[in-house]
Amino acid sequence: MIHGGAAGPGESTVACEVTRRGRFLVGEPVFDQAAPITLGRGAAADAHPGDLVAVLTDGRGRGAVREVLGRPDDVGALLHGLAYEAGAAEPFGADAVAQAEAADPGGERTDLRHLLTLTIDPERAKDHDDALSVEPLDGGVAVWVHIADVSAFVPTGSPLDLEAQARSTSVYLPGRVDPMLPSVLSNDRCSLQPDRDRPAVSLQLRPDGSCRIVRSLIRSRHRLSYGQVDAMLERGDGGEPADAVRLLAAAAAALHEKRIAAGAFESGGAELEPVFAGGRVEAIREVPSGPSHEIVEELMVAANRRVAELLTDAGRPAIHRVHEPPSADAAELLARRLEALSVPTPAMPVLHGGTETAAFLAETGRTVDRYVATSGRGRAAFPPLVLRALERARYDERSLGHSGLAARAYCHFTSPIRRYPDLVCHRALLGRLGLVEGPAAVGDMADLAADCTDAERAAERLERRGMAICLADLLAQTLYDRGQDAAFEGEVVGVIGAGAFVRFGPGCEGLLPSRAALGERCELDELGVALVAPSSGRRLRLGDPVSVAVGSVDRAGGRIRLLAI
Repeated sequence: MIHGGAAGPGESTVACEVTRRGRFLVGEPVFDQAAPITLGRGAAADAHPGDLVAVLTDGRGRGAVREVLGRPDDVGALLHGLAYEAGAAEPFGADAVAQAEAADPGGERTDLRHLLTLTIDPERAKDHDDALSVEPLDGGVAVWVHIADVSAFVPTGSPLDLEAQARSTSVYLPGRVDPMLPSVLSNDRCSLQPDRDRPAVSLQLRPDGSCRIVRSLIRSRHRLSYGQVDAMLERGDGGEPADAVRLLAAAAAALHEKRIAAGAFESGGAELEPVFAGGRVEAIREVPSGPSHEIVEELMVAANRRVAELLTDAGRPAIHRVHEPPSADAAELLARRLEALSVPTPAMPVLHGGTETAAFLAETGRTVDRYVATSGRGRAAFPPLVLRALERARYDERSLGHSGLAARAYCHFTSPIRRYPDLVCHRALLGRLGLVEGPAAVGDMADLAADCTDAERAAERLERRGMAICLADLLAQTLYDRGQDAAFEGEVVGVIGAGAFVRFGPGCEGLLPSRAALGERCELDELGVALVAPSSGRRLRLGDPVSVAVGSVDRAGGRIRLLAI
């Protein structure tokens, strides 16, 4: 569960389909093969057989309907149920909502409303954490990074703060957002919407490398999507805001070049985005990472680094984003795995698990990306293999640096609407500048950092599960149209003793049992990159192409079982 909510001790919320058994209505859990839950008289509210509902159960087989979500064949209702079970969709407490509605940011601010300011976000985004401006200075152009001043609305230790801390992160399931803060803040008063005066914390990144930080009042003039910015740059548009976008792109490119030269790891690739129609998934489209993404990423990384360096040098208690260097053993194992898969790698220096190991993996990642792009082999299998050799980033009260970004200090500061660590760093920074007093958070900072890491990873797992449900829904419709025996071309992206995971179609992934793949029970090879048939010696490796048919689709579970062709 991502966080607690309305459920009391021994209680939980379960997504169920309502059915009738004799005189009683019962809830059949849709995500787990658990026992039905009896809905007593008056406990079924306005629910009817066939409805998908959120049921508050006492853990002893009885429950009451909290909310009717829709029909089980409506993907949006199914994802709502998934969010309910995880705790992400719990309503905010009355005290937190009242405080959010009454919050007054107040205080003195530097007026930056004269700057040409713009936001760059996904097309349907509502929680605009950050905005950008450019300003001519002697010797070049300064970039302003404006971040929503959420700390002005959320006092430390208040009911609103404690609920945000418990949630820790907004959760982004396909087609829905379950926010960390009430919508009056996340979608309105804190969001840097166009043509609205908004309080912010603004960093002026100057050409000489220095930085000015102020508590500001800004006014965004343009709300741009990633696609609009990419089109502006491709067409070479002039005028406002295209001229500002071009200057921002040049600044971001310079930062990117410097970061890669310092040994930073680079990862890209397209994201998958479901297209919904009539309660079903109509299509899955790829959203590639273009120049607009680089603008936002590089400028946010620069702002995060500056803030982290200030906090670290001042010894200010905060939550840092930590990514420790990879181990020499992990790098050497990766090189052996890639060699076994006939994938070229750069020459390996003597590795000690420090910066030289991180630099080697960064260069390996770029080499693998080039190989995949030119050969067309292993597109879905090989880049993730490199990523798995890295340590996982986490939150920590200590400033231990960020190997993947080649940064001596790093924190999350630029998304305080949707991440609690960013809000903590805002308070720590403003305290460092003498603009606020008091602690940056309630409780032990080490425990809080660990809780934020756990919440982040739980949200990531939930979001992957939501995408799997969407892919399974689209696949079920595809099979209805093309026939149950439709063939698909896929690629092996994972292997376990029981079989191979195959990526096919628009991003679907299913398990192909080893007997179906190679005709007999198989074993993993010693490097974990291939299934080996003991009798014949045949092998099925990561990156190998394979033709499959679909044996079964568990739509609610997002699980697909495959057959070999």
